[in-house]
This record gives sequence, C-alpha cells and structure tokens, in this order.
Amino acid sequence: MNIFESILLGIIQGLSEFLPISSTGHVTLAGKLLNLVPQDHPESWTAFIAVIQLGTMAAVLVYFAKDIINIVKDFVKENFFERKKFSAQNVNARLGWLVIIGTIPVVIIGLLFEDVIEGSLTKNLYVISFSLIGLALVLAFAEKIAKLEKDIDNITVKDSIIIGIAQAFALIPGSSRSGTTITGGLFLGLKRDVAARFSFLLSIPAVLASGLFELIDSLDYLSESMMTNLAVATIVSGISGYLAIDFLLKFLKKHTTFLFVYYRIGIGILILILLFTNTVKP
Repeated sequence: MNIFESILLGIIQGLSEFLPISSTGHVTLAGKLLNLVPQDHPESWTAFIAVIQLGTMAAVLVYFAKDIINIVKDFVKENFFERKKFSAQNVNARLGWLVIIGTIPVVIIGLLFEDVIEGSLTKNLYVISFSLIGLALVLAFAEKIAKLEKDIDNITVKDSIIIGIAQAFALIPGSSRSGTTITGGLFLGLKRDVAARFSFLLSIPAVLASGLFELIDSLDYLSESMMTNLAVATIVSGISGYLAIDFLLKFLKKHTTFLFVYYRIGIGILILILLFTNTVKP
C-alpha cells in the first residue's frame, strides 16, 4: 500500500462511515480492486478497517464535542451528586443512559460472534452486495411508513434498546452502522436528522472500543511502513468523516433517505456484476 492508496481509502472510509452506505463494503471493495486485501491473513484487513475507524470516531468527538461534554457533565451530576430518578433527569443526563443502554446489544453480539466477525465473512463481497441491497429495501420501507414526529428529547429506553439492536445488525458486512440505526429510528417515528444524530452518539462507545481493541490485536500484522500508511488513512478519514456528518445532518432536515436507498442498490448490483465477470474476487 502506498500513500495515495492510503489517502483514497481514508476518504472512502470517512465518507461511507457516516452516510448510510456501508464503510466496510466500500473500503473492502476498494481494497480488493487495488489488490490490498491479503488472502492468507484476512484478519489484518479487518484490523486496518477498525483502526482507521478511529479517525472517523475522532470526527464524531470533534463535531459533537459540546453535546458530549454536556451529556457527560449532566449524567455525572444527576446520577452521582444530585441523584434523580431517570424520569426527572434532563435530556442530556437521559441521553447518557440511552447511549449506554443502546450499546449493550452490539457488545453482547460482538463478543458472541467475534470469530465470525473478524474472519473471512467480513471481506466476502457476495455477503456485502446482498446486505447493501437488502438493507436498502428495509430503509425504503421505513422511509415510507415513518411518522417523523419524535425529537431527541422524546427517545425512550425502549427506543434506545431497539435502535441498539439495529446497531448490532451493522456487524453484518455491508449493512452500515448509520444505515441500520437510522432505519431503526425511522421505524420508531424519529425525525430523520434526529435519527442520524442519535445514531452518531450511539456509535461512539462501540466504534471507539472496537478500534482500540483491533489496534492492539493488529500490531502483529503491521510493519513499520504500514504504520505510516495507517496513520495517513486515519487522519484523512477523520477529515472526510467530519464533512460527511455535517452534510448528512443538514441533508436529512430537508430530504428523504431515498438517495442512499438508490445508491445502495446500485453499488450492490455493481459488485455482483464485478463478481460474475471475475473482475474482482469474492
């Protein structure tokens, strides 16, 4: 991998992490087209993807810095110093609980299926293509029946659990973390931009933990030259990720998600064409 390829993968990772189009699918497709995915040690590619996700996680932390500070501050204040019942807590303190509760499903499922998630399934383009198309259809259905009534302060514990379960489906390659959680939010009646905002906040614990653990596990697969490329890709993914967050939140205030539905179906079909014509290996 050279610097240009690192920059390209960083851009793809940053843009596709937060748009509901699957970062794993896009980065893996790019990696296979560039012959960067090793067949003998697929774990190293999984590690690479997880580590550059730390760049996009940095984008979330920077973009939502004020929100995160207020959530942590009010959560600590109203649960440890001025102890209040959940129903009496302000919206920031409740959001802290909702993020914690919503993270539990992906932690449990991630630990139970760790070997499968980190294995060759993660890089299988057949799985990715069908997942891209399948979730696109589910997202389209959610968009059609969405009531778009709930704001961030109307999200309940039940909503958080359901959206958390939806986030766990993002462990299927090609599904998209933001795609599954936004879809879950739409089914529950959240406004589009609210569903996206909660999706981003909910992603922080899971992606941060995953990236850090994968960074430790990946040290055996990374050479000194690879570390430079990894650092470049991570920085670029952070910059492009920040821009993607800003775009999506503004876009969803005025538009539906059908642009992403059509795109997912199109890229899914394209991957199948590339597979059937032997242009790229599964």
